[in-house]
Amino acid sequence: MLELRKDIFADERDDNLKEIGKGTQRQDMLGHVTGTSTYFGDHKLQGMLHLKVVRSTQAHARLRRIDTTDAERSVGVRRIIRGADVPRNLNTLLSLINFGKDDEPSLAVDKVRYKGEPIVAIVADSEREAFEATAKVRIDYEPLPTLFDVEEALKPGAPVVNETYPKNAFIYHDVYDHQRLRFGDADAALATADHVLEQRYQMSPIEHAPTETNGAIAAPDTNGRYVVYTSTQALFFSVDTCAKILDVPSNTFHFIGGTVGGGFGGKVDTLTEPLAILGAMLTGRPVRYVFGREEEMQYGPPRGAERIYIKDGVMRDGRIVARKIRAYFDSGAYTRLSSYAAVKCAAHLPGPYTIPNVYGDVYCVFTNRTPATAMRGFGVTAMDFAIECQMDKLAHLVGMDPMEFRILNAYRDGDMKAHRREAKNTALIECVQVAAEKAKWPIREEFRRASSRKDGGGSRAVIPPTPADSRARPAAPAQQRTTYDRLPPTITREPPREPPPPASPPSPRPTAPSHGAARFSSVFGTRRR
Repeated sequence: MLELRKDIFADERDDNLKEIGKGTQRQDMLGHVTGTSTYFGDHKLQGMLHLKVVRSTQAHARLRRIDTTDAERSVGVRRIIRGADVPRNLNTLLSLINFGKDDEPSLAVDKVRYKGEPIVAIVADSEREAFEATAKVRIDYEPLPTLFDVEEALKPGAPVVNETYPKNAFIYHDVYDHQRLRFGDADAALATADHVLEQRYQMSPIEHAPTETNGAIAAPDTNGRYVVYTSTQALFFSVDTCAKILDVPSNTFHFIGGTVGGGFGGKVDTLTEPLAILGAMLTGRPVRYVFGREEEMQYGPPRGAERIYIKDGVMRDGRIVARKIRAYFDSGAYTRLSSYAAVKCAAHLPGPYTIPNVYGDVYCVFTNRTPATAMRGFGVTAMDFAIECQMDKLAHLVGMDPMEFRILNAYRDGDMKAHRREAKNTALIECVQVAAEKAKWPIREEFRRASSRKDGGGSRAVIPPTPADSRARPAAPAQQRTTYDRLPPTITREPPREPPPPASPPSPRPTAPSHGAARFSSVFGTRRR
């Protein structure tokens, strides 16, 4: 039953609510309950072909030879698609906002970096004929050392997973190999704390398991355009991604989305649309590409694995005086959205608690696992799990009730966050009080009377002196080039017959950032727009 605590938040918003708490009918409800909702797979187009991909059987290997001779002769096969057929066979999802470098091929060319990576696409008259032809493709692999542990991947001399990032870590601002947060002197505070607790937390990859698997149908339209029926969760994002990979204007495509049969973040990667469209371009007929259930479960992008270390200093009275966090996001073989997940994670530290000394390092690491993607609060979910487990352990360590321990350390209005922003409209104290009330969990009167609006600011709003890291700032590396990039054309110019007269140097022009991180999260110093 919905309950609005107007006594607590009376002046926070207009309570003339028009929707919440009322039985408003969803626009798509009638179709769902009558079984008439239309999904992308319900479209049956005349002359439709079917696409299947040959996937790597190795987690890390060079491709010595790819033989499609028998597959080309297979019954019903209309077209074999290789990496060389993809106009721009290298992409990264967030390149649309200039965040990161292109590192993932649509179809592997010289190397595979995870088990299940697409190598060859086969377009045939039926799904069965396409599937049977995939078994006739012969691939000669040269196995390479594999990495499945994030900390092993960052060690000096570790095998390189992704040549775009040769140290197996995503590079921010073309300089930094991780997200960093410094507020106060955590090491000094830990040295003076009454108790120190250090714990490790691990979260495994999680598959979204949607009822409807990833898929798309692309069909030639008039005037050189293509209509695409898709299950994507990010329609306009997918349009621009396909336009980039296929090297055509985005208005070449008419994307039709609509009802998604379960997504939860697992249908934002634009995995099926580019190849389906390319198949339609090369054959002139509609092409359907949909993941089988095995493909979805084994090779569809999961929530990434995360490993988190938390070291806290706490006083006998329950005040947390220092928190050090080191976190690793397992991006898998390619970037996808994990680089942004690390940004979100760093922005969330140290949780909804006022801690005067905070130290955080968050890494986005490449391994030979399936590339990870978004899933329900990714970047924050696992960190919240780790922090709240740690809070329970700290409460037990100092002999405090876990509810009261959270109220004692919670943000209050006017407090200074570790990101040097004033806490406003805080409500954790009230949430804990209501949770205790509903659970009939007894807390002492002083904690029942506590308020997020009282006792904040003042000394809690001071930005403490923060020592600089000892290591020097690294120089920005040169842009990495992979074998999938198109090399620029060689231009030969005759040398000038006589040297030009000296000219005054032009005034420097401000260069645009190499990614959109400053626009993407408040962790970089600007609010999201």
